[in-house]
Amino acid sequence: MASGITRLAGKVAIVTGSAQGIGRAIALRLAEEGARVAICDIQEDGAARTAAEITAAGGVARAVVLDVTSLPSALAAVQAVERDLGAIGILVNNAGWDKLEPFIESTPETWDRVIAINYRGILNCCKAAAPKMIAHGQGKIVSIASDAGRVGSLGEAVYAGCKGAIIAFSKTLARELARNNINVNVVCPGPTQTALLQSAMEGRPKVLEAMTRGIPMRRLGKPEDLAGAVAFFVSGDADYATGQVISVSGGLTMVG
Repeated sequence: MASGITRLAGKVAIVTGSAQGIGRAIALRLAEEGARVAICDIQEDGAARTAAEITAAGGVARAVVLDVTSLPSALAAVQAVERDLGAIGILVNNAGWDKLEPFIESTPETWDRVIAINYRGILNCCKAAAPKMIAHGQGKIVSIASDAGRVGSLGEAVYAGCKGAIIAFSKTLARELARNNINVNVVCPGPTQTALLQSAMEGRPKVLEAMTRGIPMRRLGKPEDLAGAVAFFVSGDADYATGQVISVSGGLTMVG
């Protein structure tokens, strides 16, 4: 593709939740760097649009319907990707969802959905893809958590809990899979310009303004800001990095 960077040439990547937002930006970046990318999303039309965008730019991509809350769906998606694109070398767990509200006003139904998409979804996708990577003798797994999981976030108690769980799970999985030449790392976005954030901030302009003022770089993140960090972790440049967590938040959080 246009960039001429090919450090992921020959690699097959799954990116979940890549019909839009951060996932779409990640998929585009990995394709630019030479990967064959599976656009895995429950939104079939959106996944097809992202795949078509990559193909039109000269890359290789396939849209695959995936409901991350279902292990059978994850297993079927992995099978389809290996059939159509080849052996999976990269898994990016990006799919997520949240509802901004104080915990005491939330309901168990909301908890279940937040946990199913944000945490159990990663368990399902790792369960489906990791055995394939073990069989192939290599792999890179990157999960998108959140700075909410590192320092907490008002109105996002269950979401933050899931993101903290992702960090702990990924560190443990990194230890378990290191002997199989599989790296597992985490990227934590700060507030980022996505449809999810726009929906959460609807009717709350002052909250958004205050959030932006609190960021040392004085701007919200862009999906492309996250894509570069993911591209590093899944490339050969990060072969000796595993169990690591990096924040991409404009300096909002600086956790030692």
